[in-house]
Amino acid sequence: MKVKLCSSKMTQKTIQRVQFPVTGTYAFTDYQSQGQTLPYVYVDIGTPPTAGLSLFNLYVGLSRSSELLAEEDRLEGLNEDTSQWWARMRRRELEFESVE
Repeated sequence: MKVKLCSSKMTQKTIQRVQFPVTGTYAFTDYQSQGQTLPYVYVDIGTPPTAGLSLFNLYVGLSRSSELLAEEDRLEGLNEDTSQWWARMRRRELEFESVE
């Protein structure tokens, strides 16, 4: 890069730059996030400088994510399937015991 100085003298300098990838974000408190659903959330569970972090704060932050809501629905379905399977196994066990 060539630069013209005030003394009308041309000088050449080498400049280096480093570019860091940056992702735009939006931050808000758990109180502000109530009633909102976001596709992804990043929850900082470090100790805040002003007060402690309660389980309520953590729950509110995590529950805003639609991905976690979908995972909760998936796990609920698995729980129901597992409960039904165990009920069938128990019925089979009772049938087997009554045959003996």
